[in-house]
Amino acid sequence: MPCENDQMKQAILALISSFFVAILVGYLILRTQKLHNRYSSDHNLSGVQKFHIKAVPRIGGIAIIVGAFVALILVSDRESIYQKFGLNFLLATAPVFITGLIEDLTKKISARTRLLSAFISSLGAGYLFNCWLVDIQFMGLEHLLAIPIISILFTCFALAGVTNAFNLIDGYNGLASMVGIIVLTTIAYVSYRVDDYFLLFICCLFTGAIMGFLFWNYPKGLFFLGDGGAYLIGFWVALCSLLLVTRNHEVSKWFPVLLCIYPIFETLFTIYRRVILHKQGASQPDALHLHQIIYRRILRGSFNQKKEINIVIRNSMTSPYLWGLTLMATLPAIIFWSNKVALQIFIVIFVITYCWLYRAIVRFQVPKFLFFFGEKKHIT
Repeated sequence: MPCENDQMKQAILALISSFFVAILVGYLILRTQKLHNRYSSDHNLSGVQKFHIKAVPRIGGIAIIVGAFVALILVSDRESIYQKFGLNFLLATAPVFITGLIEDLTKKISARTRLLSAFISSLGAGYLFNCWLVDIQFMGLEHLLAIPIISILFTCFALAGVTNAFNLIDGYNGLASMVGIIVLTTIAYVSYRVDDYFLLFICCLFTGAIMGFLFWNYPKGLFFLGDGGAYLIGFWVALCSLLLVTRNHEVSKWFPVLLCIYPIFETLFTIYRRVILHKQGASQPDALHLHQIIYRRILRGSFNQKKEINIVIRNSMTSPYLWGLTLMATLPAIIFWSNKVALQIFIVIFVITYCWLYRAIVRFQVPKFLFFFGEKKHIT
């Protein structure tokens, strides 16, 4: 089909263009680091969630959003519905990205303010695309969600929750960005299966831009996503997921839940751990996320900790463990994207696996197959 071929070519062109533009912007950020280092870099190396050894710019989100915007203008005509679709995406993204970027530059924006900005972006997205969750295929809640105000609030809560979840897992080089790439690529595949070429185009555009950031971030961590970049990816994933299920009713509402189950359950488990187990505030930072205990108890003893290069390697080697965990949910989601029951079963399997893995690491009972780079005797 010529029309289909043209749409596929445009999507691929968007991916390639945003990739190279993001690489170029990233290069410019690094080349001008001395000019903005005072504001853009993370100089605090002593926090419980700090695992880098020198000040690194945390404005990688700029490379991603500029890469997507410039590529969108380059590959789509001014009157094209693709361009209008993409610009609405970026317009909705603006509040949460700008708030996150201000936090990266000033370190003075509270978590509550950033969460509020995610709600504002979610509300704007719902209005621009007229997409609200009115059915989640669970316990007959469609009657409750038929009430407009409840549907709007629930949609904003869902979008903001996924957005914040990606910021929560942004702990090591390439972790949140690669998870975002995996999820967006999967959404792009299902969009193709249901002939939603507008969403396919957007997913390719955003995937290319994130890949351009990853070029500089992994494995050496030349710059970080920062809150702006993490919220950006999280919001894009959340909104693409929402549009997929609201525009294409053959896609189960549980598909994006399984697809994003790693960051979603990491967030829920973190709230449970902090509030219920440790009796502290849900926003109180700690060093007990799954990626952090993998770093401390599986990889830390595998390298000479006195060498700077080994610290960077250990940081980067943490992320593939979580990429694998993400793929464990992604693969069945690809196969059963329209089967509600199968998706729910795999969500339960993932939760059980996560809890088993977390418990095993905490209790020093790590399965030997997880020690790719070290032996069990190196655990510290």
